[in-house]
Parts: sequence; C-alpha cells; structure tokens
Amino acid sequence: MTVLVNRLHHTAYTTRDLEATRAFYEDVLGFPLVATYCEKDELFGKERTYCHCFFAMKDGSALAFFQFANEDDQAEFSPPIPESPFHHIALHVDHDAQAELERRIAAAGIEEPRTYILEHGYCRSVYVKDPNGMIIEFTCDAPEALAIEADVRAKARTELARWLAGDHSNNNTFRSVEAA
Repeated sequence: MTVLVNRLHHTAYTTRDLEATRAFYEDVLGFPLVATYCEKDELFGKERTYCHCFFAMKDGSALAFFQFANEDDQAEFSPPIPESPFHHIALHVDHDAQAELERRIAAAGIEEPRTYILEHGYCRSVYVKDPNGMIIEFTCDAPEALAIEADVRAKARTELARWLAGDHSNNNTFRSVEAA
C-alpha cells in the first residue's frame, strides 16, 4: 500500500487564552511561534473573528491554536477537553530532548499531577498538561522497540483482529522484551 500523506501539517485546538498558550509552548517547551493569522470568515452561517497561532516542530509540522474574539463563538467551538490520560497528543523525541523537556517543565514549576512519567516498556513517556488542560506526551522509544519494529508492523493486523474478536489478553511484544 502506498502512503499518500507526507507528514502532519498541523493539528488544531482552541484556547481561551492565547498568551498563556504561547508562553507554555514557546517559553516553557521551546516550540517557536512561526505563524499568526488573524481572520474574519463566514463560518457555519455567521461571520466569526479569530486568531490562529502555529508552534513549529522539527519536521515542519505544527501545533495550532484558535482563539475567538466573540465569547459565544468561543463557547460554541471550544468544548471542555476530556479529563482523561487517553485523550492526548503524543510527540516523538530522542533521549536528550526528553531530558531537556523534563528540565524545562520542572523549571517552570509544573509538578504532579500536571506532569508525570510512564515507563511503558516500549517507550518512556513524559506527560504534561498545557494551560487548556490538554495533555502533551513526549515519547522516547526504547532501543529494543526500534529493533523489533518491523516484526510488530507485520503482526499489526493479526493483533487488531485478535482484539476485535474479543481476545483482550495482554500480548504485548514490547513488555516481553522489557522482561527479558
């Protein structure tokens, strides 16, 4: 199968405070602000005014945030973010970048429960909540996981079929690597 998509261009979210969001992503995490568009468009039957900011990642993709000028528009398009660790953005980093991000998060005074670490076996993840309550995960793959990545890809459809058929047993190849 040919993959048609080059890379993520951006993923967009709303914010109630663009300056707090900018300070977190740019000043704390080091994502440079690379574009700001202030727009007025006819959207969904009404003229709406908003500001849209993009914070860059190394590959050229970005995290983007909208803030609406009108409070009613903001309420309509900015539902509360679910309070769940299973609703988050996961970003790949190497070991050194992850250590630097941990340092920056601590230096900003962000502590548990707004930040935490999970050792998954196949990767180590640093989680942090942004000013909007959204969870950002910085994931560093374990070397063992990278070594067996092709094998795992080959089994992806089989594992999904197993799960969908109702077999919810833990058959995590990475956990067995960790235990070895």
